[in-house]
Amino acid sequence: MTNTSENITVQSTTGNDAISSSSRGVAYYFESAIVFIGLVGTAANALILYAMVASKQHKKQMLIFNQNVLDLFSSILLVATYGAKLCDIPLVGEVGYWTCMWFLSENILWCGIIAAKCNLIFVTIERYIKVVHRAHNKKILHKSVVYSAMAFSWISGFAVSMGITFSTTDLVDGVCYAYVFWSSRGSQLAYGIFYFMFYFVFILAIFIFCYGRILMLIRSQAQVMAAHGSSGSNTHQIKTNPVQLSIIKTMVFVSAFYAVSDCPMDVYYLVMNSRTDMTIIESGYYTVLFISFLYICANPFIYAIKFEPVKRVLLRLIPGRKTFEHQSEGTTTAVH
Repeated sequence: MTNTSENITVQSTTGNDAISSSSRGVAYYFESAIVFIGLVGTAANALILYAMVASKQHKKQMLIFNQNVLDLFSSILLVATYGAKLCDIPLVGEVGYWTCMWFLSENILWCGIIAAKCNLIFVTIERYIKVVHRAHNKKILHKSVVYSAMAFSWISGFAVSMGITFSTTDLVDGVCYAYVFWSSRGSQLAYGIFYFMFYFVFILAIFIFCYGRILMLIRSQAQVMAAHGSSGSNTHQIKTNPVQLSIIKTMVFVSAFYAVSDCPMDVYYLVMNSRTDMTIIESGYYTVLFISFLYICANPFIYAIKFEPVKRVLLRLIPGRKTFEHQSEGTTTAVH
């Protein structure tokens, strides 16, 4: 499938979307907003990574740490990718070709985003095993298994994004046409269905099943404890492990936010790959893309609010808080 119109520039994140470039007004403001989101996301994710290292959680929660590394990587690439688009770089020769293939097509950006989606599956499964199948936890979740899951997330992200981009994108007469040159209509439709089913439907099903089972187990154990006035060994372990509960609450919010923010883009992508007409409404395209990218920027704030070890480190960074705590401790000592 090719597009020969001289005033069409194809700029897609996950598919074959053709966007009219006759008016740069909407595109300019959108790309500027994305750069701002990327800058905020970069700063916020870097701060969360610092807090995880300071609280030693990067060694205990390696998959969650990897999730934040991927979000930081994606945030940096948001700035680089949309900064390149704002600069309107002339696409000439080898430099122009590789600028198109890596940045203007958003290839390298979506390497990180797709890898983060895959890693989120592994985080969910890890939480499920640690809570629901605690007896088999150490047998299943060896460090080698966790490291393999982290590596697979990165590899799969680069493999999927690069495979699609390099086979459907090209530079023609100084214009970057991204995700246009599909080998057949069937292959385009097949990939659209695969992307929607795996990266939205399958991931959502994993979230619902795993966190549903976790919440049901915690609720049933709480009811047993309330009925008998004492807790069994398993209930006691969950009740006295605030970090575990904090992680579960954090990941439930992260997963729910992912499902809500990614749904418009995934549905849009499926529809666009099911149509022969390549024309789309710019405002609609930019809206769903903005919502999808907002997830990367907002994710760190969920960790800052819900993940207690990270929250405690971040609170200690607030000027004057330590002085206030010391004064409170002194007052308490004087009262005793």
